[in-house]
Amino acid sequence: MDRTLTSFIRALRMADIRISPAETLDAMSTVELVGYRDREFLKHSLSLVLPKTIDEKEAYNACFDDFFKFEDISGDSSQSKEGDTDNAAQESEQEGDGGEGGGSGERTPGQPASGKKKKGKAKKPNNNLYQEEEEEDLGQGEMSQPDSELGKLLMSNSKVELAMAMASAGEEIGVQEIKIFTQKGLYSRRIMDAMGLADLNAEISQLRDTLSVPTRRLGQELKRRRDFLREQTRDYVERQFLLNADVSGKKLREELLRTVKLSNIEHRNFRLIQEIVFKMAKRLTTMHSRRKRTYKRGQLNVPRTLRHNMAYDGAIFDLHWKSVKVDRPKVFAICDVSGSVASYARFMLMFLYSLDEVMPKVRSFAFSSDLAEVTELFNRNKIEDAIAKVLRDYSGGSTDYGQALVDFKKLCMDDVDNRTTIVILGDARNNYGETHTEILKEMYDKSKRIIWLNPESRLAWNTGDSEMRKYGTYSHQVDECNSLMHLERVVGNLLRQAT
Repeated sequence: MDRTLTSFIRALRMADIRISPAETLDAMSTVELVGYRDREFLKHSLSLVLPKTIDEKEAYNACFDDFFKFEDISGDSSQSKEGDTDNAAQESEQEGDGGEGGGSGERTPGQPASGKKKKGKAKKPNNNLYQEEEEEDLGQGEMSQPDSELGKLLMSNSKVELAMAMASAGEEIGVQEIKIFTQKGLYSRRIMDAMGLADLNAEISQLRDTLSVPTRRLGQELKRRRDFLREQTRDYVERQFLLNADVSGKKLREELLRTVKLSNIEHRNFRLIQEIVFKMAKRLTTMHSRRKRTYKRGQLNVPRTLRHNMAYDGAIFDLHWKSVKVDRPKVFAICDVSGSVASYARFMLMFLYSLDEVMPKVRSFAFSSDLAEVTELFNRNKIEDAIAKVLRDYSGGSTDYGQALVDFKKLCMDDVDNRTTIVILGDARNNYGETHTEILKEMYDKSKRIIWLNPESRLAWNTGDSEMRKYGTYSHQVDECNSLMHLERVVGNLLRQAT
């Protein structure tokens, strides 16, 4: 199996692009046909078999550009004129240089002009592998040949071979497994070691102590190219971190925010929470938006079969089956927006209204004492703006569930039928007021289901002024719901049972 392709598909999966094993095989067949020679052709070819949605195509384009990013990591100073390398990390050349580095015309940024000495200690950090001595300017001229494998690779000026060696070393030490930002230095050193850093360092040390000028020239050039390679290795590891660990870190934060209590989430995390809510809603929409129909299996539709076969004098040629239709649910959402419960109501309303493709008949009500319908606010405004208005206008006052039930009966009890699901979000703490459970019983009898979601822990139910025992008696389903994970499960069950 092509390791490059599988590593790329792994990066795509980390970027939230769903790729099945069958699509992986399709991608392998595509690569066999088009190869890796033409980068743009490969990109467009794989885009036909891997990403499926518009969002996935955008993520695919960004991931492909990062994964197959190719830079010159040879450190050849003669190529700086062509703009292939970073001038800040390598020495530029004077006119007339034949391409061999280390001559008198070469100098790094900040180095004195030709004929003067530079002090390595002043230019190098203290944690370098070597405390550099003063480097004399050996001038331009003959240079001996390196003995170490990495030295030969560096002096060959082959960008492709050096990039392949770095990628191979990264694959060998498992750079794709990098998890946190502080591991970048560790993985950079491991890649350098796998490429042969120890032998190169030994050779540089040996060359520096010789008397031969061509040999010392080689030592200086190898040291310069080694330092440049180290910088490029850090960049390579950083790109791998962005392809793998950075996305993993985001997924880890999302998973944490899915399970933490919504009342404990800081305001600075609300934007990320909203992204998670929309992503969860989109996933549920994809799962439940199709209306299922059964054509060639299931229960035989006898009247329709006989009617369509009358032309055949009673002979049965065409069979017709009963179709199964998934109807969209009719949902009434009643939210307590007082006090700490308001944070839960915010995200439940956001969740329900993000499912407009599969639940277009959501009617929402908000109360702390008096209850009011806020459906029109969501019809006229964006979801975020509508929620802000609801929390601002209806969160005041002492909580009174009994009064809220009375107001609901006046407003829309006649609209409740056997297709209606009523979702009530609240802690059932009624401040010792009248419960009016007879109204909830009427709603229970008329509706398809009543789901009561309580953000408090079950251990706190029926303590103090909580009326959960009374209200739970006339609810088809009572759940603890104080995190996005709970909310996703409840809404998912609501969509699955709406048949």
